[in-house]
Amino acid sequence: MALVSAALEQLSGDAGPGVMSELSVATWNIHKGIGADRRRDLDRTAAVIGEMSPDIMALQEADTRFGTRRGLLDLTALARDHGLMAVPMPGSGLAHGWHGNVLLLRAAEVQAVHRVTLPGIEPRGALITDLTHQGRPLRVIAAHLGLLSRSRATQTRHLMALLAGMGARPHLLMGDLNEWRGEGALALQPLAPHFRDTVALPSYPARYPVFPLDRMMTNDRARLSQGAVHDTALARRASDHLPLKAQLELD
Repeated sequence: MALVSAALEQLSGDAGPGVMSELSVATWNIHKGIGADRRRDLDRTAAVIGEMSPDIMALQEADTRFGTRRGLLDLTALARDHGLMAVPMPGSGLAHGWHGNVLLLRAAEVQAVHRVTLPGIEPRGALITDLTHQGRPLRVIAAHLGLLSRSRATQTRHLMALLAGMGARPHLLMGDLNEWRGEGALALQPLAPHFRDTVALPSYPARYPVFPLDRMMTNDRARLSQGAVHDTALARRASDHLPLKAQLELD
């Protein structure tokens, strides 16, 4: 696992002692920009991101999967038009992120980024990013888990082993976990002792959402509220998943 440290400009002041810090957070599998009409339209993808305008957003399938794995988004335009900057990935070549995972931030300072290759038959990965927002520490785990249940269980155990060796701080896990069953599912069991607060709502397929493949979870040092699927006409056309959004409160 490679470790990359980077800094982004901090755009807001520190919160005072005892003041709750609240952020809007979102996760979305953008399906490489290919929508329900089978057209690749990254301008449409960016427009949906603009509809939500979150402080923190995890994207999956934001790079091509094979070959150069080049990034598909216009990161310069996202920063200019929506104030969202991608966590830098030095050494990743033409890719925006890691195994298609990209983390977009507003008004945050990045302290460290851990690029994680997840075990399994398919090539899957995760980003573990330590950051501060208004002076509050936060660790964001952005992940895209495998299609096979046993692979997902192995991948969540792997993530938990890594987190156990890191310092304590609020945790936010979000991404396409590819799990449609409830909290008792094999793949989610390794997460249960650590992650308590969960947002899991039907987000797939986008046109007729039935399965809660996309999820958010926090440990006991953070809370999620106002969890919702971002269900707009544009979002239903832009990908095969709908975005998931919520408010994150940090003590």
